[in-house]
Amino acid sequence: MMEINAKGLEHREINLEIKACAIKDRDINIKEVMGQRFIGSALSKTNLTINGVPGNAVGAYLDGAKIIINENAQDATGDTMNDGEIIIHGSSGDATGYAMRGGTIYVKGDVGYRAGIHMKAYKDKKPTIVIGGKTGSFLGEYQAGGNIIILGLGYEKGNIPLGNFCATGMHGGKIFLRTENPPQIETDKLIIKEADTEDINEIKEYIKKFSSYFDKDYDKIIKSKYYVIIPNTKSPYKQLYTNH
Repeated sequence: MMEINAKGLEHREINLEIKACAIKDRDINIKEVMGQRFIGSALSKTNLTINGVPGNAVGAYLDGAKIIINENAQDATGDTMNDGEIIIHGSSGDATGYAMRGGTIYVKGDVGYRAGIHMKAYKDKKPTIVIGGKTGSFLGEYQAGGNIIILGLGYEKGNIPLGNFCATGMHGGKIFLRTENPPQIETDKLIIKEADTEDINEIKEYIKKFSSYFDKDYDKIIKSKYYVIIPNTKSPYKQLYTNH
């Protein structure tokens, strides 16, 4: 494994070192990261471990690499990522998975506002975000494809682990929510239903990986009750565009 000390380096210097190391070894460890942005941008065919807290847009435009972050991440993690995995052993900030069109983000803890905004499926790619804890407001805003899975671990006895205005403008994809009670979202633009066997089968592999990455009890998580939020295609925001 190649090692990079990020102390005192700017993000351009870090990414140049990553590319140089990747020629010799696909496994790279970065230590003493402290807020540098854009680490791992457009990276492919590399396993990158980040020790410390990276700045905004870690893994932006990711194209097949695996990034493990051993602490928290800041905003716009996985911005417009195309393929690969980002695994966060902490929480992630606002706009996690912004406009992602492929790959998977696993977050052990919570995420901030607007996670999954503008997510979209692209050809055979289905982007997915798995969130272990709770989310801020505007989750899945304008979501056009892919899956968002909220497990609510640690929040089972409290409120539903969602902020306000979930799925505003959603017109594709699915949001899965592990909870005993359905979310109270009053709108005719969304359908909220209890997950059936087919729905659960769709997310099983993601939850298996989540459980493996963060040492969680897969059987307990998968046997819980889930709800699914999908757009109501019979009323796709027509009143916003026509008076008829």
